[in-house]
Amino acid sequence: MVAHRRRATRNKLVSYSMTQRINAQFSHLNMIIDAGDVQCVLNLRMNRNAFGRLCCLLMHLGGLTDSRYARIQEKVAMFLSILAHHKKNRVISHDYICGGQTVSTHFQEVMRASLKLYMLLLVKPTPVDWNCDSDLWKWFEGCLGALDGTHIDVHVCAREKAKYRTRKVNIAVNVLGVCDRNMNFIYALTSWEGSAADDRVLRDALTRDDAFKVPRDE
Repeated sequence: MVAHRRRATRNKLVSYSMTQRINAQFSHLNMIIDAGDVQCVLNLRMNRNAFGRLCCLLMHLGGLTDSRYARIQEKVAMFLSILAHHKKNRVISHDYICGGQTVSTHFQEVMRASLKLYMLLLVKPTPVDWNCDSDLWKWFEGCLGALDGTHIDVHVCAREKAKYRTRKVNIAVNVLGVCDRNMNFIYALTSWEGSAADDRVLRDALTRDDAFKVPRDE
């Protein structure tokens, strides 16, 4: 009888704890999203409209689904928080009241779903017309866009840090990005360590098997 009461008590505590945890997760997510666009941009680097559209794309095109204890919105918010603020696993685990393994699983799910959107998100550029009225682009008739490199901080094992250390001593990857005049990505190369020079990254982008090719008029 005593053992039975102990098991009943443990089950009751576990059930109560799960309920409290889910309510706390919803409260944290609502605090970010429903508080207004300012808080959403500060935390996720996009407004509520963009966040909602991204969640819909990841669900319908990327195949992202709700889990037993996590909605799609929560998974995407975790993913964006990590990317936007370089938050560590243990910080996200504390904010969203879940285990570190759960955070890693959700991050990988959203990453896989995001990769399925590349055909939609990587656009085909159109050249600047001779009658363009934009003060920024009207001087560049025929231009398709612009390219630049940036360093994005990463976490790597200790033996790999020397290769990824930039001239500013950050541990990062050297990313080449190409955008059209509307800031839509045309091409991105993310495989180079932070110590690599920009011209080396560009040379690789132009000569690799899946090379970046600049369209030309026939």
